Amino acid sequence: MSEQLLDELKQELREFAKARDWEQFHSPKNLSMALSVEAAELVEHFQWMTEEQSAQLDPEKHAAVALEMADIFIFLLRLADRLDVNLVEATRQKVALNHQRYPEDKVKGSSKKYNEYK
Repeated sequence: MSEQLLDELKQELREFAKARDWEQFHSPKNLSMALSVEAAELVEHFQWMTEEQSAQLDPEKHAAVALEMADIFIFLLRLADRLDVNLVEATRQKVALNHQRYPEDKVKGSSKKYNEYK
């Protein structure tokens, strides 16, 4: 996704919130809490499923999961907008850091966290 598209989405969401006088509620604290709630709602769709079931959602469940993912994305974009975070650049920085933390020759096939291997 291009930075231009993200900027356009942020602007659209900003205008949506402003038109409804919701900016007053969109503090970083509230947005991060809402993001957490939406993530929990996404997890709920997969609760009690097997690994295989979670990878083969029926069309109705797939659509519901997609909407929950969109809610998460919306709150994340609003939070980035309010905190003036460039998500594309932050993601690039994080991927570079992960390359350092998780060198292929040390972690391939392992689910250990970077501080659990030597």
